Amino acid sequence: MFSKACEYGIKAIIFIAIKSNEGIRVSPKEIAKEIDSPEAFTAKILQALAKNNVVNFIKGAYGGFEIAKSQLPLIKLADIVDAIDGDSIYKGCGLGLKACDENHPCPVHDKFKSIREGLREMLEHTTLEELAFNIKSGASFLKV
Repeated sequence: MFSKACEYGIKAIIFIAIKSNEGIRVSPKEIAKEIDSPEAFTAKILQALAKNNVVNFIKGAYGGFEIAKSQLPLIKLADIVDAIDGDSIYKGCGLGLKACDENHPCPVHDKFKSIREGLREMLEHTTLEELAFNIKSGASFLKV
């Protein structure tokens, strides 16, 4: 459902959130290792997230990526998806057709429309704080 870049971006942001909550900044190399992503690809994703003000980057010897603790409850999963993939997840055809819309629907258009609306609802109401807390508490995991 998400692009590979978006999958890595979500994992990266959750990792950064956990570390930021502990007062630790993390390097792109550490993030790439933690989420099992190529370093160059991870750096590109992190640039997009920083450009969209989802994450902060501090330069220097003690620099790295961080998120202010006060921002954790404000950042929604939708912010991360939008920064990386834009809004295509809400508009694309369920079968990948280019000419699928209300006037010219594909065979799964109406069924996929309700799934897409449910996805939007979930993305707009799930906070980064919630995701990070679930990892820290053991209710969910990032690595197998």
